[in-house]
Amino acid sequence: LPLGRADVVVGYALAFALLATVQGLVLVGFTTWVLGMDVAGSLGLVVLVAVLDAVLGSALGLGASALARTEFQAVQLMPAVIFPQLLVCGILMPRADMPQALEWFSRAMPLTYGIESMQQLALGAAWADVRGAIGAIALFVVGAIVLGVVTLRRRTP
Repeated sequence: LPLGRADVVVGYALAFALLATVQGLVLVGFTTWVLGMDVAGSLGLVVLVAVLDAVLGSALGLGASALARTEFQAVQLMPAVIFPQLLVCGILMPRADMPQALEWFSRAMPLTYGIESMQQLALGAAWADVRGAIGAIALFVVGAIVLGVVTLRRRTP
């Protein structure tokens, strides 16, 4: 079939986004109903951020795997993409307590915006308080998909 690189990557992105949506819904449902997590903000916004974060994870995986030349390189690339985000997103240490250079670096990492918006929603934030972070997550999703389209190597028979 005459499929282009964008067709392949967007097809994968849509399939993974559907699964990520289910994952986000199950996660929020489990944490609120089974574990009793109390959210002072809108539960709908929590669901939106959870789904966007799950879609972001899938998009980053697609972007990284399209960038890699082999499956082994893709597996090696994933910790290089995920580990720095975990260190500077604000889970291990408040971002306000970080050295200025790390705080700036954390602003370039997509997980920072997911953690920041979830923390704000847990404390009672409204749409106006988290829309910038949600927009940043959406931009990172689009950027990862574009990276996947641009870097995908296609071999034709």
